Amino acid sequence: MSKRIIGMVVTICAATTVLWTIGLIVTIQDQFFYEASSIKQPKQTTANTKKNDALSIVALGDSLTRGTGDETGKGYVGYVVDELKKRTNQHVQFTNLAIKGQRSAQLISQLKQKEVQRQLKEADMILMTIGGNDLFRGGEALRDLSTTQLEKEKEKFVQQLRTIFQLVRTVNNDAPVFYIALYNPFNDLDNGKETSAVVRSWNYAASEVAADYQSIICVPTYDLFELQVNDYLYTDKFHPNKEGYKRIGERVASLITFTKGEE
Repeated sequence: MSKRIIGMVVTICAATTVLWTIGLIVTIQDQFFYEASSIKQPKQTTANTKKNDALSIVALGDSLTRGTGDETGKGYVGYVVDELKKRTNQHVQFTNLAIKGQRSAQLISQLKQKEVQRQLKEADMILMTIGGNDLFRGGEALRDLSTTQLEKEKEKFVQQLRTIFQLVRTVNNDAPVFYIALYNPFNDLDNGKETSAVVRSWNYAASEVAADYQSIICVPTYDLFELQVNDYLYTDKFHPNKEGYKRIGERVASLITFTKGEE
């Protein structure tokens, strides 16, 4: 094969890689990380008023709590609810207040809304995902894995996560909060080792914040996706698919216990 042909092949391969990377970032921005500030509050999945004998679950956060990517529409919360229905005679009432694309600063604003606070006050259990959009920043993290920039973003996220937990505890001091930590959907890419290290660092920081509060549990999910990540991702390669959400739901449900009288 002539040097000219070899050069053309190399050029085509390089161009294809660049186009694929650009397409990946555009997909992230369009389907996963778009700004939530202009999004209207989603409709709740249950009645607004808690029934006296109901086990009330309120879910907060981003698209992961909305269940984006699960063709059944259940998401991890749906699997948690299914499991709890097997273990308690109480009616399970579920309200989903999560917003696709939401970041921690936007969740803080949402938590200051009177209706949201009313829902949280009545909650017996709170589920939450937040931080993925803060970390990947609309795909910017894939372009630049600068340690300095990521450390700044992490410090800001930690401060906002602490504010989130404080706001929740101000409204409801008793309900256990299950904060679902981050996984790395990019660990099979060329820079997978670097992105995995960043995700682990953010998860450790979040777990340290959660440890400062009574009954706020940081639920690990990183290990669930570490091997064969694509088996558990939706076609957008970011959100979990049905099996991915099921694994998260089973992990969360395994941490929930009832007293003898509640079963």
